[in-house]
Amino acid sequence: MPPAADRVVTVAGPRELREVTEGFTEPEPGRVVVEITYAGICGTDVHGYTDGHMLPPAVFGHEWTGRLSAVGAGVSGLQRGQRVVGGVGPACGTCPQCVAGHTRQCETAFAEANGVDSEAPDHGGFAGRMQVSARRVIPVPDEITDVEAALVEPATVTFHAVRRVAAEFGALVAVQGAGPIGLLTAQHARNAGAGNIIISEPSAARRQLATRLGFHTVVEPDDLQAAINDVSHGLGADVLYECAGVAALLQPSAELVRRGGTLALLGYPLQQSTVSYADWQSRELTVIGSLAYNHEDFLGTIRAIVGRKLDVTALHTGTVDLSSLRDLLEELDSGQSTHAKVLVRPDDSP
Repeated sequence: MPPAADRVVTVAGPRELREVTEGFTEPEPGRVVVEITYAGICGTDVHGYTDGHMLPPAVFGHEWTGRLSAVGAGVSGLQRGQRVVGGVGPACGTCPQCVAGHTRQCETAFAEANGVDSEAPDHGGFAGRMQVSARRVIPVPDEITDVEAALVEPATVTFHAVRRVAAEFGALVAVQGAGPIGLLTAQHARNAGAGNIIISEPSAARRQLATRLGFHTVVEPDDLQAAINDVSHGLGADVLYECAGVAALLQPSAELVRRGGTLALLGYPLQQSTVSYADWQSRELTVIGSLAYNHEDFLGTIRAIVGRKLDVTALHTGTVDLSSLRDLLEELDSGQSTHAKVLVRPDDSP
């Protein structure tokens, strides 16, 4: 039997967390109970913590993995003890986007991805346990470790972006930012057939991690334009993935792309950006925004990890318990942390 109560940590205000205990309840029809193994900390969690009110409750701690401890009535294909990750369901087939034939833009799956669907859980994975819709869980194969499972969600965010860009084989790709999102994007771009990949990153520790992942041209931001010019003979990048999420970088990033090239937006700045509309138009840039993912992106990401085409373990730089969550959020917000991806476990076990 599961324990009578579990710890749950949520955002209570700017730089304020609230911890409560939540008693176990049997899952409602169509829902399951997940015993959390790990939940990853991402930039969205940090922003939600410092802002205090911007995130839907389910989003704070949305990178989670665990085991099913209970399965509600009407759920098929899932069983107790099964390892799962949090994701989104297949295209629903009934929303306006699906009915119009745009299943990749399914409104039901998009709402699930952003934690605003009617079945969204009351809190995220910074907890011992959570109850979610069965649509939201995706089984994890035995070939994937628990740490790898905890990194499936951010890896799927980047899989989705590279899939949307669909760059030509041999493309010159630049990746701006070597945090977890940038390094995962670079690996997916390599798998998708990029010819040259140039990564820029101000942190020496993250540049070293990029090199360990097999990327040979890893530079400081001030040297990015020269590196691109050297490979492209001055034309610019075929594709630039903006993964830093800094509003002031949007126009400078666009200027690193060749005429007719693609600017792909993964970073999510919280401030307004100023761009040169005339520049983008006259150079016929393709600008592709990317947010969240589809159900099939999870399946593709898991296959890449199983096939050892994607190294997510290298990004794991620390594990803490729920009691240390606040300190880690403060450290990550400081801009001085050397961590890439920190995982949170629900208890104090080693």
